[in-house]
Amino acid sequence: MRTMASATTGTTAHNGRATLMQRVTAGVGGGLAGGVVFGLMMQAMGMMGMIGQLVGSTSTAVAWVVHLAISAIFGAAFGAVLGGLVKGLGSGVLIGAGYGVVLWVVGPLLLMPAFLGMPLFVVNETALTSLLGHVIFGVVLGAVAGVLLRRRTA
Repeated sequence: MRTMASATTGTTAHNGRATLMQRVTAGVGGGLAGGVVFGLMMQAMGMMGMIGQLVGSTSTAVAWVVHLAISAIFGAAFGAVLGGLVKGLGSGVLIGAGYGVVLWVVGPLLLMPAFLGMPLFVVNETALTSLLGHVIFGVVLGAVAGVLLRRRTA
């Protein structure tokens, strides 16, 4: 017997579909996991300071808080918008990688330079390194979200 999901309680329907709350929660978890991996890469390359500059800080700790908050927000958006397409690890990785590319265009090529008074859409070695980081972020986000969603809808 199939029953409908309850949007208010976040329970899963018997038809195997995750609720919006479950997709958003899985996205936040994946976003935080991807944010840690990407943040460690940025830290190792000395790029974390640019994140702190978004809020006028030179503190590495502040940069990490901002970075993880952004990662959680983008993870939640992933879950809300694309989470219904994620059926498990494989689809999560593929969709997440594409999402990472979109985030790279919107973030480092458009929004971040606009906030910091830099030229927009500059593709150089730093930007290409950032592309790699964003794709890795998306892959980790999608993988974690895919696993979490698969468990919740099984």
